[in-house]
Amino acid sequence: MTFLNAIIVGLKEIAANKFRSALTMLGIVLGVSSLVAMFAMTQGLENGLRESLVAVGGLQKIRVEAQGVPVEQRHLRDFATGVTLRDVYALQSSADEVDVVSPEMRLESSPVLSANGKYHRTYMTAGVWPVQLEMMEHQIAHGRMFNSLDDAEARNVCVIGTGIRDELFGRPEETGEPVIPVGRTMNINGMPFTIIGMFEHYESETDRKVRLERAALAAQARRAGKGGSGGRDRGGRGGRQGNYAFWIKNNTVYLPLNTMWMKMKAGQTNAPAEPRLSNLEVRIRDVAGMDRALTQVRNVLMVNHRGIEDFSFRTQEDWADQIQSSVKNARLSGGLIAGISLFVGGIGIMNIMLASISERIREIGIRKAVGAAGVDVFVQIVVESVTVAVVGGLLGLACSKLVVWIISQATPTDNQPVITFGAMAFAFAFSVVVGVLAGLFPAFKAARLSVIQALRYD
Repeated sequence: MTFLNAIIVGLKEIAANKFRSALTMLGIVLGVSSLVAMFAMTQGLENGLRESLVAVGGLQKIRVEAQGVPVEQRHLRDFATGVTLRDVYALQSSADEVDVVSPEMRLESSPVLSANGKYHRTYMTAGVWPVQLEMMEHQIAHGRMFNSLDDAEARNVCVIGTGIRDELFGRPEETGEPVIPVGRTMNINGMPFTIIGMFEHYESETDRKVRLERAALAAQARRAGKGGSGGRDRGGRGGRQGNYAFWIKNNTVYLPLNTMWMKMKAGQTNAPAEPRLSNLEVRIRDVAGMDRALTQVRNVLMVNHRGIEDFSFRTQEDWADQIQSSVKNARLSGGLIAGISLFVGGIGIMNIMLASISERIREIGIRKAVGAAGVDVFVQIVVESVTVAVVGGLLGLACSKLVVWIISQATPTDNQPVITFGAMAFAFAFSVVVGVLAGLFPAFKAARLSVIQALRYD
């Protein structure tokens, strides 16, 4: 029997026992679609995390944060200064691997913002230099960023994100017109600040597509005279729609660094004699020289801190490594679960092949009696097993998009699942391998049947 004839026989067997074959292939269908769905979910997760990485400045950033004095230096803790502006000036003048240094001074607790009779607490309220705009990949949509003169004179001005605008002044989707609060006053912990600028709205590619689709539906509804809110978004995910990095950027309030120190921090109890920063954002010239830059930055700071290591580093590369590790672990665990499903499907194929052999013992005996070798019978059974797995695999690939949609609706995430060709090819190849393995035992059993016993079987 030729290979093509073996495939035809396998298809005829599937057609002859439709219900039994459908139940057998169901395990393969679910296993393949689950495997594709798992890869799609993890690919969406990876895309979202890498999108976040780009949104906050890419791999060329180093964050310098204050930390407690190490145990071996506890006797020097009274001399520890933390991260200060002197560190900024030292890095600017002595570290040639450093391109930009941006100091940041945050309030310890989430301040209360108030305006227009509304109140809101936000996570990111910080005093910065204007260079923070470049460091954090911010773009001004309306108004302007404060400048060095605003900082030198400690003016009560601020720049806000669209999330702050939405909470205090209203959403454009609700008002039906643009809401631009530039020039208006907002209180931060009861202190008035003039809003002089607003960042553009940041969103992931997935959220952008959803927003455009809703806008198109709203436009169609208006043209049809149906009215309505046009699918406005009230923040069904606790107000943190889209990727977390974009949510942070949209809910940011920046004021001049000197204003933060003189107006918000210096009057606090136990305030230090000189401004202490929450952290420094350092951008290096070339990501390929990260190790060299880290060594240089550490040496400069150690000299500036008189040998006291009361600071630590955090790089975006660490985040990238964490992304890779998290995605790898998710794929491994998800692949194991989907693999078990395929394994169960393989047991179903083995079962049906054993049943098929029992029904065709006399046929196998006749084939051997007229000259078929054991290897011919072996190949036929394996091919039939693989045919069942291939058909199930193809149906699984066809159902994978539906499975991905069901999973995304049941457990919505901020990252759109992405079905890739590589994932589909891997899942299909896996199903073929399962089909081969499931057919080996039945094929060995059929190939070793005695001709005389097979012909006597009734």
